[in-house]
Amino acid sequence: MPYELLITSEFSAAHNLRGYKGKCERLHGHNWRVDLRLAGARLNRGGMLLDFVDAKRILADVLEPLDHAYLNEVPPLDRVNPSSENLARVIAQGVARRLPRGLRVASVTCWESARCAATYKGSA
Repeated sequence: MPYELLITSEFSAAHNLRGYKGKCERLHGHNWRVDLRLAGARLNRGGMLLDFVDAKRILADVLEPLDHAYLNEVPPLDRVNPSSENLARVIAQGVARRLPRGLRVASVTCWESARCAATYKGSA
């Protein structure tokens, strides 16, 4: 896909990793940064892959139930460990369901700190 958009947003949430032996097994929180990359082959009549306003709204809609939440209680993270990797996948899937035809999620990166992040790459 020759075109990509990058949208960045943030949210705050708490979680704990189930079955993990270490500090992250205890309840703790992060100020998450989310980098969303959207990809597509064709531009619309306005010369855009997708209006940034629309891309930001889609991401905000997906992040809204996660913001200031205990992730271990938010579906589907109530059934799978709320790791950064799973969080990136859940966000990518939520965005993908809302995208116009012809666009796809190239990747979602969830930053749990300034130095640690996990990326989920969408399928072609």
